[in-house]
Amino acid sequence: MRDFHGLVVWQKAHALTLNVYRVTKRFPDDERFGLTSQLRRSAASVPANLAEGCGRGGEQEFARFVQIATGSAGG
Repeated sequence: MRDFHGLVVWQKAHALTLNVYRVTKRFPDDERFGLTSQLRRSAASVPANLAEGCGRGGEQEFARFVQIATGSAGG
């Protein structure tokens, strides 16, 4: 099991998530369950999947979660 905190990609994804939450806080109330929710869930999914992949038992499992995170990032 590797420590995801040491992954630069996780650090950047986490910082982006915090920024997305900060920015979307200023969005109109009528976007709370639309655009705001989608942006927040998508951003939070990337570091969450990277962290989960680190907790799995092997390189293939980690690679699978990296692919899922990539998909959440729109790549």
